[in-house]
Amino acid sequence: MDVLGYIERLFGQYGYWVLLLGLPLDAIALPIPPGNTTLTYTGYLSYKGVLDLLPALGAAYLGSIVGLTVTYVLGYKLGQPLIERYGKWLFLKPEHVEKTARVYHKYGNKLLLFSYFIPGVRQFIGYFTGIIRVPYRTFALYAYTGSALWVTVFVGIGYIFGNQWQLVLTWTEHFLKYVVAAVFAILAVYIYLKWRKRTKVHSRQ
Repeated sequence: MDVLGYIERLFGQYGYWVLLLGLPLDAIALPIPPGNTTLTYTGYLSYKGVLDLLPALGAAYLGSIVGLTVTYVLGYKLGQPLIERYGKWLFLKPEHVEKTARVYHKYGNKLLLFSYFIPGVRQFIGYFTGIIRVPYRTFALYAYTGSALWVTVFVGIGYIFGNQWQLVLTWTEHFLKYVVAAVFAILAVYIYLKWRKRTKVHSRQ
């Protein structure tokens, strides 16, 4: 499938509605063109004068927070009942969710802030924070701020780099993959060291 050609046709037919409707669908994890590409192409169209930059930014931001909020509400309202009823079939018990929630409340808000930049996380972080009952105000503060950063960065790439937007987007996405891999490696080492320290403490008692 020619993703770029498909996005071009969508913008040609629907304009700003691609952002208002497409980005929420991306957040809900439906199989549509990826959000990074859509946003960067939006910036490119603004560079060419096809779209106005500020309305494009506004539509993109609104679309992204709508999608994120919908997934949060779905996770909040439906997540716990589904886990309680069907979690055993997925080896996922309510106590596992409680432990995850405790870890998240200690370390997770920074992940929420930058979740839009992490491949594969953007589509699930809303459901996850809803399931573990992160307070809406906390969710909104970090998620909506992170969404604004994401929209600004990728629309900015298309607008600033113009005809070179595809090359810069490729570089950026490769860079983000390395950053994510490094962060997860550091996190894994940190968790291991804490586990080892606790194991030593328990063995001395």
